[in-house]
Amino acid sequence: MTDLNKLISLIQIPSKISIISHRNPDGDAIGSSLALYKILLKMTHSPKVIFPSEYPAFYKWMPELDKVIIADLDLKGAHEWIEKSDLIFCLDFNSLDRVDNLSECITFAKGKKVLIDHHQDMVPFADFIYSKVEASSTAEMVYDWIEMIKKLHFIDRDISNSLLTGIITDTGSFKYNVNPRVFNVVSDLLKREADYDNVQTRIYNSQSQKQLDLLGHCIANRMKLLEGKDASIIYLSKADFKDFQIGRGDTEGIVNYPLTVEKIKFSTFVTDQSNIIKFSFRSKGNIPVNELARDFFNGGGHINAAGGYMHTSLNKAMTKLEKVIPPFMKKYN
Repeated sequence: MTDLNKLISLIQIPSKISIISHRNPDGDAIGSSLALYKILLKMTHSPKVIFPSEYPAFYKWMPELDKVIIADLDLKGAHEWIEKSDLIFCLDFNSLDRVDNLSECITFAKGKKVLIDHHQDMVPFADFIYSKVEASSTAEMVYDWIEMIKKLHFIDRDISNSLLTGIITDTGSFKYNVNPRVFNVVSDLLKREADYDNVQTRIYNSQSQKQLDLLGHCIANRMKLLEGKDASIIYLSKADFKDFQIGRGDTEGIVNYPLTVEKIKFSTFVTDQSNIIKFSFRSKGNIPVNELARDFFNGGGHINAAGGYMHTSLNKAMTKLEKVIPPFMKKYN
């Protein structure tokens, strides 16, 4: 953490604080933000969590989530809070282009900016930077930050569950992005009454029938194996979104299913959304999908989990994928 002592002195004074995470917030973005929110409340600050867009409905069980400002629904309120904030915490994103309608406001805001993030290829924009690419999740890093400022005793059941949610979702229930430290963190959260079974159930065993039907459609009708049969693409068209009435969070985790096949080492999930094609990339072992995302699809992320986008048609996007993936895979076989 850059200038940790200076930051510690700043947070001793009760302040108005914004906690901001990326568009389409996932479990790590939500969990780390809510945990930090509760810690700052206990420190007598006036914090507010702000997301650029809405979160998936299956996270609604999380405490305090109903108090979050959604910029897509209340852009004026989001901007006003950021502009009046003394501190602005930026969690789980490494560049301001990840926060869309909030980026300009954050750039020109007078409050000191604090970045806590574990993604590669960071674009520096904050006054205080805590970047740790080997961390499992931003939730793990928020726990570490709480420890740095000597406030672990503030972690209660709700904060533990929020941090655990972030860690579980960003590691795929401890299947990737793990490290020795994260298990120590989880062990401590369990001692602080994190409800492990309930969090796992809420995340992975609370799907709707529609989501199960959609998964079946993806595997049966929208999955393609590429040359060598070690890489797969699953795609959804605009018609699929309409037919299945796909909402936020309904496609969560689909990209991971092809990797359950022993020979498949690389999985891509493609969605045709309005004026943009979005890509999710996952891999096994040493296949750096973040490089593919960065070099060809305006994206980035982690070695085994990354994302990207293109402003093009679904057909052109599929053609490009089928062109660049086989030679990319040959480098790692």
